Amino acid sequence: MRSLTRLLVLLASTATVSCISIPPGDPWQPAPWMPEQGISAHRGARETHPENTLVAFEEAIRLGVAQIEFDVRATADGQLILMHDATVDRTTDGSGFVHKLTLAQIKALDAGSWKDEQFAGERVPTLVEALDMMPSDIWLNVHLKGDPELAASVASTVVAEHLLEQAMLAVDGPSAEAARAVHPDILICDMDRKLTRWSYLRHAIRTDANFLQYHWSRGRPSTRYVSKAHEAGLRVNYCCADANDLDDLFDRGVNFPLADEIPELSP
Repeated sequence: MRSLTRLLVLLASTATVSCISIPPGDPWQPAPWMPEQGISAHRGARETHPENTLVAFEEAIRLGVAQIEFDVRATADGQLILMHDATVDRTTDGSGFVHKLTLAQIKALDAGSWKDEQFAGERVPTLVEALDMMPSDIWLNVHLKGDPELAASVASTVVAEHLLEQAMLAVDGPSAEAARAVHPDILICDMDRKLTRWSYLRHAIRTDANFLQYHWSRGRPSTRYVSKAHEAGLRVNYCCADANDLDDLFDRGVNFPLADEIPELSP
């Protein structure tokens, strides 16, 4: 009960929470309706639904998450689709590399029955299809699986969809530069992880990132580390968390732990 109550309170918080300070003059100011802390659905409600599909996102939204993470790749004909792996083998009934298949070929695949027969016929969504079904008060953690050319294409889509205040691109340095060449206000989640946690934080600050995504392999970030990130105007994602980790991560100040298993958060 304590955990559920705490999560409900956290998800109800907004950008006005005082524990996060944006330095004076920082050009990035989030929209006032965006949550400050809460669960990030890793590839949607992945534990119970086929990852990176619209049905997985619908379930995550129903459960009341604060952020949804998903992966984007480009097809052979330059279309943007959601897929974590380089191939379609694991999450569809087809086979082959994404970059060698056309959008039409990928759309013909069943992306749901591998998870459960109740999801038979679920299709691989395009980036636009995913963006268009998202509510306006959930952060979109868009993890790019490709080069700077992909980043520029995704950035152009984010601009066209009017999502500059909501969608962050999780990218390395060259891709961040390509995205910001399209629009300087694109939100960046720095994935250019360095040798140490502190060098990673310094890099995120130096490159004017908006988020960083701490990885479980380095242990849980200290409260001091998270506070330093907040002082620099950064929000902290954490990949990835078990349900039992969430309270501790929130206590440390982590904004958005990525989780596969999403507890029932809605009242």
